Amino acid sequence: SYLEKDEPCVVCGDKATGYHYRCITCEGCKGFFRRTIQKNLHPSYSCKYDCCCIIDKITRNQCQLCRFKKCIAVGMAMDLVLDESKRVAKRRLIEENREKRKKEEMVKTLQNRPEPTGAEWELIRLVTEAHRHTNAQGSQWKQKRKFLPDKIGQSPVAPTSDGDKVDLEAFSEFTKIITPAITRVVDFAKKLPMFSELPCEDQIILLKGCCME
Repeated sequence: SYLEKDEPCVVCGDKATGYHYRCITCEGCKGFFRRTIQKNLHPSYSCKYDCCCIIDKITRNQCQLCRFKKCIAVGMAMDLVLDESKRVAKRRLIEENREKRKKEEMVKTLQNRPEPTGAEWELIRLVTEAHRHTNAQGSQWKQKRKFLPDKIGQSPVAPTSDGDKVDLEAFSEFTKIITPAITRVVDFAKKLPMFSELPCEDQIILLKGCCME
């Protein structure tokens, strides 16, 4: 709901943030009222001055009973405060609705997306075929990768030759496995017509970047 600029809280006079439990209040009084009802604290509140305290933004924390009574007097509704289970259920419903809207927007976006042109379908076909052809041994690469040492090149340098020998063997094994993968990346790129049209220097830069990834 619309609030006038710098409209005061009807309980303590602090700057209001909106309509809370049917009244224009600040965040502080909203939270105080909600906690009081949810935890059923008001029966334990008491006042040292016969319930005659003035409640403003300076004194509001000094007397809980007078503050609560003023909340009721200005019209804050106890029945609008949700208990913990209802509050959790409400939050869950809000999240579910938010996710539902996201999915609906995604579906709408996909439905409104234009159909690929003939040239685009041809490009999709070429890329798919190139990937299928050059990735035929992809599953073998994944299997071999499982047998790589966990920490290639990270073992401490030993003063003996045995330590160096272990590192060299690990590097050699890694090279044997990674070389076919790099070869497949190069073969895949060469099968793309737009890649072949690039200058040789650009092709090399792109291949280096892809292989590093």
